[in-house]
Amino acid sequence: MSVVLITGSSTGIGRRTAETLAAAGHTVYATMRDPGGRDAARAAELVAQAEDRGHDLRVVALDVTSQESADAAVRTVLEEAGELDVVVHNAGHLFIGYTEAFTDDDVARLFDVNAIGAHRVNRAALPHLRERRAGTLVYVGSTSLVSTPPFLGPYVASKAAFDALAVVTSYEVSQFGIETSIVMPGPITQGTDHFANASRASDDRVTAQYAELNPLVERTHEAHEQLFEPGTTADPQDVADEIRRILALPVGKRPFRSVVDAAQAGVEHVMAFSDLTRQAFVRRLGFAERLELKR
Repeated sequence: MSVVLITGSSTGIGRRTAETLAAAGHTVYATMRDPGGRDAARAAELVAQAEDRGHDLRVVALDVTSQESADAAVRTVLEEAGELDVVVHNAGHLFIGYTEAFTDDDVARLFDVNAIGAHRVNRAALPHLRERRAGTLVYVGSTSLVSTPPFLGPYVASKAAFDALAVVTSYEVSQFGIETSIVMPGPITQGTDHFANASRASDDRVTAQYAELNPLVERTHEAHEQLFEPGTTADPQDVADEIRRILALPVGKRPFRSVVDAAQAGVEHVMAFSDLTRQAFVRRLGFAERLELKR
């Protein structure tokens, strides 16, 4: 069993993944921004549930927008558990609205959480993983970077950046025995606060100039819900189960990419071709060994 750190564990995919991996026997550090404040009730519930079930789950503060916070969280894991085997990059936020109406500060803030946040956590965790020459980075991405739905412009861009950082980082860390798996969920409209807590654009003046499109924006959640076949739901548990399956596989056998999409948008086919094209180009550059896990 592994020692696992998960970002963004207060709700949705992060919380379900923490619960699922702890139930599977892993030692789980479920992190959230403010477990002593606004996340206190959720943190207490998560810990109490784990104690009742005899699972090894602990809650640690981690704000992915702060390198100091990321460093402190990893340090806590190492001090308590003595090692760290797996990092699950799950923290993220959703923006809904007209792309033009998001200010540069809006977009920068979203990229700070959705893309740079994972980079900060990697900078905190990778020194330990590289020293051990072992470990796994699991990135919870999004099919939106392929499907590019309307009215989610900055979010789609940030998840594309997140995916790109995961890929290019994988070339380097693979040479230190560190595996990468990118799990790409499709739209999940139930069991998460993703849509309910989405932020809107700051520039009200520009937003007002798009007013004729407001009915379309307002039904963004409904539009995603109608993608599913009758009787089918997209549940965060599906993603948690996939992460559990991946971590149960032998070292060196974990998939580089996995799509979990109840909307059946065909993203797995696009990404399979994309990854094959990318790998062929990397080989042409003379860097083929970077595509293989060095053990």
